[in-house]
Amino acid sequence: MSAETSAAPGQFTRRRQQFRAWRGTRPFWAGFYMLLAGLPIMYFPYAHLQVGHLTIAMATTAGAGSLIIGVLLIVLGVSVWYQKHIRTFAGVAAILLALVSLPVSNFGGFVMGFLLALIGGAMAVAWAPGAPPQPQPEGEMPPAGDSAPDEAPYLAGSDGVVDGGPSQGFTAPEENDLSGTSPVNGANGRHSAG
Repeated sequence: MSAETSAAPGQFTRRRQQFRAWRGTRPFWAGFYMLLAGLPIMYFPYAHLQVGHLTIAMATTAGAGSLIIGVLLIVLGVSVWYQKHIRTFAGVAAILLALVSLPVSNFGGFVMGFLLALIGGAMAVAWAPGAPPQPQPEGEMPPAGDSAPDEAPYLAGSDGVVDGGPSQGFTAPEENDLSGTSPVNGANGRHSAG
């Protein structure tokens, strides 16, 4: 064994992690399904299948239409990978192309391409980018485990006294009530319209 072979697993792991990070920031699976949907839609109208000595040709008069639909689905799939901001347009376009492929190209590539295009288009429309991770200061560690408070907060009663027992006779500060719907100020959960 040479020294080069021992470095290969580290490089493979690094490349795989880079691909996983790239894949996580875009609608990867939506584009993958759209790309896969274009293949059977393009293939079947031009295929000549052999069953024994019988040649089955599924060519239709709309063979060019099948080719265009398949190529467009592949282009939309790749476009979603590299330009994620067009995901809604590409998803709607993939769904419409899937519907058009039913009458044009042998029931949408024998329903395989149709279903893949519908699923990929729906995934592209539904995908939303995740929130970027917030940078943490160097010296501060995030809380570990359950971060529930030690005791439940007390709520003010109708007389302004905090309900916590007779020994705790302090009043709740009204400046902390940001909703304006506290029973103390008489709103009782209702907002006035004017």
